[in-house]
Amino acid sequence: MTETVSFTQMRDGTKEDYELLERKEKPFLALTGDRVMDELRRQGEVTLEGYRITRLEHALQSATRAERDGADIDWIVGALLHDIGDGLAPQNHDRMSAEVIRPFVRWDVAWVVEHHGLFQMLYYGHHYGWDRNARDRYRDHPCFESCATFCERWDQSSFDPDYDSKPLEYFEPMVREVFGRKAYAADVLREGEVSPLVAA
Repeated sequence: MTETVSFTQMRDGTKEDYELLERKEKPFLALTGDRVMDELRRQGEVTLEGYRITRLEHALQSATRAERDGADIDWIVGALLHDIGDGLAPQNHDRMSAEVIRPFVRWDVAWVVEHHGLFQMLYYGHHYGWDRNARDRYRDHPCFESCATFCERWDQSSFDPDYDSKPLEYFEPMVREVFGRKAYAADVLREGEVSPLVAA
């Protein structure tokens, strides 16, 4: 029989209840990489219609371009997962995607993923009557150029059905490495540092 807590309201939980939950949470947290991989596979099956490629292929193209530009693992995984929130949060997928990766990557990578939706409007916003330069409100932010470059090189350019993307299996070890890190570790987040996207 499965061990469960004694309470039906959290305020009634005992120290033993919460110690049990802490033990049960560890294996669940360890499977985060598996759930991320499952969601990526789902993006190859359930996708937005109208594009010439699936959302999975877009992710693979973005990550492949990042790697070919000499980006490090944080940027590659950021590129791979920048739209991971599409399925559950299509209206604010950028923010949801950032929250998925935020505990495990550098802060500038999470910031770029969080804001890429706004920066992408440069390419199409005028077709909807939106302000295509809305990103300019972040012009003085230290990550502005990183986000502009991310969108130009890896996001807006990755809708090509003829591009030779690496397969999902190629990126799986990188995803597992990143999600295997200690969450919110200061040496990973490196708050305030802005890292290069491409190799010098």
